[in-house]
Amino acid sequence: MRKFVIALASVIVASTASVAADDPVAVRKALMQSNGASAGVAGAMLKGELAYNPATAKAAIAAINATASAFGDFFPEGSDMDANTTASPKIWEDMAGFKEKLGGLQASAAAAVAASGKDGPADLDAFKAAMGPI
Repeated sequence: MRKFVIALASVIVASTASVAADDPVAVRKALMQSNGASAGVAGAMLKGELAYNPATAKAAIAAINATASAFGDFFPEGSDMDANTTASPKIWEDMAGFKEKLGGLQASAAAAVAASGKDGPADLDAFKAAMGPI
């Protein structure tokens, strides 16, 4: 499972980089897919559906942090009018509020990375504590 998460994140990052300049909507969707995959793995471990593994936990946290760090760059003015977007119009109506909430996610994700240490959260309780604010 850990190898799958790492491979998925690598593919998404590579594909995201190739379309970033031309299609912010596609990038947003790719980042959300990556975030969903990471959250799915994290959720499965938190629910006991997947055996806890510190390296997998660290990979999930790192991927969520990477998404949080990059996500705000892909909401340029006018991209709300793209026919392919499913992003809420409220983002552009209150961009300052959106950026504030995104800043909170970024801070929580960065704190989770820091709490993960070199080898990932030591146990499931440490992982729960790191993921809770996210």
